[in-house]
Amino acid sequence: MHFLITSGGTREYIDPVRFISNASSGKMGYSLALAAIKAGHKVTIISASDLQPPIGVNFVGVDSAAEMFAAVKKSFAKCDCLIMAAAVSDYTPVKKSKIKIKKSKKDFIIKFKPTLDILKWAGKHKKKTQIVVGFALEDKNLWAIAEKKLKEKKLDMIIANSTDAIGAHKATVHIKKANSSWVKIENKTKTTIAKKIINLLIR
Repeated sequence: MHFLITSGGTREYIDPVRFISNASSGKMGYSLALAAIKAGHKVTIISASDLQPPIGVNFVGVDSAAEMFAAVKKSFAKCDCLIMAAAVSDYTPVKKSKIKIKKSKKDFIIKFKPTLDILKWAGKHKKKTQIVVGFALEDKNLWAIAEKKLKEKKLDMIIANSTDAIGAHKATVHIKKANSSWVKIENKTKTTIAKKIINLLIR
């Protein structure tokens, strides 16, 4: 199989030196890439993370949500399975200053606009032979929100976890395939979780 995996937290620049981002480390995406490589599969990773990519993957570096979307579009048709493990920014500044914004005593207001939904696009454009997997990071109503995302975005699998997973070595995840029950993997390393996810996908 050819896995297309996204990883890391995107950066939405306000000016040439400042950006809005999130606390995603990119470890889950890289663990998935490594697990797929070790299982003998081809991997392309589109990453906004500063981590060193696993040996053997085709690496595509990006910064913003727009850059990640463009990279996914470019590689999507060639993959058998897309795993959207990246924490893609939901909003981006309407305007980016071309020069560094100077400090002043006045309040500084930034206007944001929604970014395009990469996962929704992939679910809409996938072929019958392709698998699309999404992640849901929530601080409440985890299953309900994840199931809604699974159905509305036409995904084949959703992996849900709480905010406790951010930057953590171990995590608890809840996995659901379309028309199947929830599977819980409790307090395991991201390496172990990644292996189990890849195994579920290649069965």
